[in-house]
Amino acid sequence: MNAEQVSALVSSAFEDGKVQVDGAGANYSITVISDAFDGKRPVARQQAVYAALREAIGSGDIHAVNTQTHTHGEWA
Repeated sequence: MNAEQVSALVSSAFEDGKVQVDGAGANYSITVISDAFDGKRPVARQQAVYAALREAIGSGDIHAVNTQTHTHGEWA
């Protein structure tokens, strides 16, 4: 799995989102900016990103993920 593939998985879950993925191999840092996070606590935001990666994490293609999540208003 590479950063472009990870980005595609996460982007498909956040249609209004801006996604940036850094990393390689099985370790990634992911920043997602999406209004889907509006009103959600940090843990719920992280869970939403992890849900998009569930199969890749389960298969071992992704081992470690560091997430940053923001709404468009928080990022501005």
